[in-house]
Amino acid sequence: MSVDLIVLAGGRARRLDGAVKPAVEVAGRTLLSRVLDARGLARNVVVVGPEEARAAVPDDDTSELTWTLEDPPFGGPVAGIVAGLAALEHATASGSADWVLLLACDLPWAADAARLLVPAASDPGLPASVHGLHLVDAGGRAQWLAGIYRLAPLRAAAHRLGADAHGASMRGLLAPLELRGVRDQNGEGSDVDTWQDVEWSSALLTSTPPWSNPTAGQSDRGAIR
Repeated sequence: MSVDLIVLAGGRARRLDGAVKPAVEVAGRTLLSRVLDARGLARNVVVVGPEEARAAVPDDDTSELTWTLEDPPFGGPVAGIVAGLAALEHATASGSADWVLLLACDLPWAADAARLLVPAASDPGLPASVHGLHLVDAGGRAQWLAGIYRLAPLRAAAHRLGADAHGASMRGLLAPLELRGVRDQNGEGSDVDTWQDVEWSSALLTSTPPWSNPTAGQSDRGAIR
């Protein structure tokens, strides 16, 4: 199967005092560079984010990245997905991929999440009626921005929203799709929304595994703020 990757790297990061979230460093590396560790699983990579986010990627790691941004900016993750899908369509001269991996830039363990999701999607026993898979945290919350989706149904769902994609919810986008959850047993979907999260994630990346967080599952997953 073929996979393309869309990384959502926009948002206002209000709980991080308006910092450029993709450029926030966790354990000595930017969040965006950590998410891009998943690029080896994908054929094409689109980063949806502002110009300022480019500085979060080392100069020697920018090759074969396509950059875009929803118009107008700060339209939320669904608007970012629509922009990312449009950019993929223009960037893939070799044709569309079978699947699209969606990862938020605030997931320090996003590459680990991708290594769970891609094999699950390639399972020959997966019914064709299943349109996507996503992580489900310890609290039972769907982590839609740590997910992999069949391109055609995702594109059709985005097309149905049309101009209403700006500000739309992920629930609204994915409602027509048949989805399957993948249990996030080790906290690969743990996100970073506050400076406390930055400190906690940095400590875990340099010491203990992510599942030792006593508050894991309490944050609002699957959104970029």
